[in-house]
Amino acid sequence: MSNDPQVGPVQTVTAPPPQAKPKRQDKPASLWGDALYDLRRRPMFIVSVGIILILLVMSLWPSLFASINPFDPKTCELATARQGPSAGHIFGRDNLGCDVYARTIYGARNSIVIGITTMIVTAVVGGLLGLLAGARGGAVDTVSSRITEVFFAIPWILGSLLITATFRDVNLGIWIVVIALAVLSWPMTFRIMRAAVMTARSQDFVLAARALGAGQGRIMFKHLLPNALAPVIVVSTINLGGFIAAEAALSFLGVGIQSPNISWGLMIADARNRFLEAPLPLFFPALFLSITVLAFIMLGDAVRDALDPKLR
Repeated sequence: MSNDPQVGPVQTVTAPPPQAKPKRQDKPASLWGDALYDLRRRPMFIVSVGIILILLVMSLWPSLFASINPFDPKTCELATARQGPSAGHIFGRDNLGCDVYARTIYGARNSIVIGITTMIVTAVVGGLLGLLAGARGGAVDTVSSRITEVFFAIPWILGSLLITATFRDVNLGIWIVVIALAVLSWPMTFRIMRAAVMTARSQDFVLAARALGAGQGRIMFKHLLPNALAPVIVVSTINLGGFIAAEAALSFLGVGIQSPNISWGLMIADARNRFLEAPLPLFFPALFLSITVLAFIMLGDAVRDALDPKLR
């Protein structure tokens, strides 16, 4: 009989598997980060941004796209007026023998500058007044709301014609168009900001900030403004295309951009009388105008869909 102790079965001890690293969240948690994540996956946003970037480069450096300077009178030859496309003039010539392609390229600057400047002015003026009215309420809200109703009662086309015609001799250049459009457009931004602020000021985080002793200015710009800014950005982006179209309409009526400046609306007005004889001088600026307005409207729709959680 052996005295060796019996050895039981050997148990294999396995090390616990290494803990997997927590996966990084694919979508950001903030509203703006979530919206940017969503926008990068929208074909409408990518296409519209691509078109807008090309238009911005075209308006800033038109000489990159056109070798002819349309502001040089030597480039216009009256004997070649209304000629069709050729090797050196792919869009043909207009009624004065000027290159339509070069004028179309250089005309983008005034149209886009007026649209962007008007959008910024209306967003700042209407947004700040709407923020003040929605946050303060009372008499401030009542007076400002009545003032906006007066502006809403003014027909847009009549008001724009009146402002531009009155200050036509002041020599303000393109800024008279910006003033005319901004004066009649800021009430829309005011109403949207006011409604968003009035909704946000009843939220718990605003009540908590007020209970902790935060001042009115801190509540307005630290808590109310960031939470009411999304609808203003959406409507401002959509309105940008409308402002460009409005500038073209005023120039077409003869009270907007004046020669020797160039804009798409002015080119359309100059070519309308000979449209049946030479349609290209009207067609190409109208095409560029339509593409520009459509690009900004598409951008506004994409931003609206990304910032509105109900549409996701």
